[in-house]
Amino acid sequence: MNEIVAQVVQRTGLSPEDAQKAVAAVIDFLKQKLPPPLASHLQAFIDGGAQGGLGALEAEAGELLKGKLGGMFGGQQP
Repeated sequence: MNEIVAQVVQRTGLSPEDAQKAVAAVIDFLKQKLPPPLASHLQAFIDGGAQGGLGALEAEAGELLKGKLGGMFGGQQP
């Protein structure tokens, strides 16, 4: 998350403390709005320390999209 905070500081001119609060607020918002399988991987992905963080997030997103798109085009939903 430090990388995201650094980008916010650089791009907005916010203090590191304010940027940290802003990033935390956005992450909390995303956790509430994302489907539960994706939300559960979000913090691990952002922290970059969890084993399989990106891979797990990609797999969950792929399955969700496959199910949703399949249903939209007459396919079976999981």
